Amino acid sequence: MTINKEIEALKAYTSMDRSVLSIYLNTNPADPEQLNGAWAIHLKSGLKRIGEYIEASGDEKELKAFNKVKEKVKNEMEKNSLELRKGAVIFASANEDLWSVHYVQVPVKTNFYWEDHPVTEQLEYMYKAYPEAGIIMPSFGEVRILDTALGFVRDDVTFKYDPVSETWNEKVKIDSRGRRAVADSKTAVLDTHYRVNASTFYKGMRTTVEQLRKKRGWREYHVAGEAEMANAFTDTLRDSPASCVYKNLNNSKANEVINQILEK
Repeated sequence: MTINKEIEALKAYTSMDRSVLSIYLNTNPADPEQLNGAWAIHLKSGLKRIGEYIEASGDEKELKAFNKVKEKVKNEMEKNSLELRKGAVIFASANEDLWSVHYVQVPVKTNFYWEDHPVTEQLEYMYKAYPEAGIIMPSFGEVRILDTALGFVRDDVTFKYDPVSETWNEKVKIDSRGRRAVADSKTAVLDTHYRVNASTFYKGMRTTVEQLRKKRGWREYHVAGEAEMANAFTDTLRDSPASCVYKNLNNSKANEVINQILEK
């Protein structure tokens, strides 16, 4: 399910009573206010405030429902405490028919809500700024593609051109014996083919990009690479990319690419 469809499902969800917990938690380790795992303190205090409010109302049924959801959320965060990114977004219901967790790589403003429905406004804003998107990085003989959503890299694949079969194939990083694959020496053949017509050279990747776009639910895609290659690749696409950055980022870490392309 794409994030857009999940948001629509969340917006359509309602409960007969207040039993839905919505949490937006800033867990960004680079944030000065989050030093030494401060997110855990914010989580504890946020849940405590809601619990105290429900206790004051005297509704034992509602308090029982909240405590049930609270424990599930605490266990989830403790289990993933060493793998947190910039933020966590959680929607949970005491009815157990709602459990939605997103660990995101975009800024999150800490907020807690206890209502009869999921509070999705901040998630919608985040999705508008960082929807499902592909980042395509063409280089000489290879095309690296990042599949992203909410600033998080869901997949990182590289396609390599075979000048003999004249096809693009997903690059195998490790062979059957567990060894890293070594590139073959066909540079001369590849160089001749490429320089004849750069756009034709990349044309074989268009179908692959279209298939990935449909399968991954990309709302947009970006191209990054040296000017000649970036322009040649863009010329093969059916639609114009959301952005075209003239910078070779193929050897950069995925998060660095995100910073350069999506957070510019």
